[in-house]
Amino acid sequence: MVRTMEWAARAEHMGGIPRKLIFMGGGAFAKIVATLFNTTTVHNGETLIHLIRSRPPGVPLLTVSNHMSTVDDPVMWGFKGFPSTNAKLARWVLTAEDICFKNTVLSYFFRLGKCIPINRGAGIYQEHMNEALDRLSDGAWIHTFPEGKVFQEDAPIRRLKWGTASLIVRAPVTPIVLPIIHHGLHEVMPENFFFGKRPLIPLWNKHIRIAIGEAIEFDLPELTQMAISQSRDLSSFTRIGWPPISRHHGLDEAAQRCLYSIISKKIQAVMESLRTFVKTLPEESST
Repeated sequence: MVRTMEWAARAEHMGGIPRKLIFMGGGAFAKIVATLFNTTTVHNGETLIHLIRSRPPGVPLLTVSNHMSTVDDPVMWGFKGFPSTNAKLARWVLTAEDICFKNTVLSYFFRLGKCIPINRGAGIYQEHMNEALDRLSDGAWIHTFPEGKVFQEDAPIRRLKWGTASLIVRAPVTPIVLPIIHHGLHEVMPENFFFGKRPLIPLWNKHIRIAIGEAIEFDLPELTQMAISQSRDLSSFTRIGWPPISRHHGLDEAAQRCLYSIISKKIQAVMESLRTFVKTLPEESST
């Protein structure tokens, strides 16, 4: 499978100028929405900024967050002190192919914005997941929305898709996994604002809260053994034909399913704890 317009995502494309312009514009938009039009309160922002700027060479960063609106990215990166206009430091993000890559113009725009198209429902071994692994191999920062779609209800974190867990397991260097929960962006860009439609522009005078947790530790050798043990008791399931993962004792499909489930549930529990905490943040801007 050919990767969609991958050439436009390369840093050297046209000397990097189009990418820089996209992030200058997108970063300015995020700053305006998050700090000028609205009030944003951030907990533990310094941890994220430190990991973006100063993590060990070659070690990738994988941030995970809930998904409350279509403007979560880039607005969640618009808080004070965050280098939102710096294209070199900016995240790569997994994005829905059916929304962001519907035509050539959108595909080019989002590729310049360091977006990786994901075909929802095509599974964890689709070609663009391999592209995400390539970025992790480069030591880059990737952001994912593991719930898989926008949810604006004030409800517990839903069951996470296994794509994020598979990136953690399959990456050549295990990434630093940092959870982020935000609240309020569903009011900035509500799905049902006027006759079931979103507003044409983000709304204002809202309060955005962002809670950044601490890095989640994963003892992959121990979790792998746990998954292998659980897989022996796994009831029958429809095999898709996943290849074994040689890096982790040749994990077969059954063991992979167990391992991805274990990791996803751990991330989900941390995210839910942050979700409860984020709503207690006061209405003031801080990092």
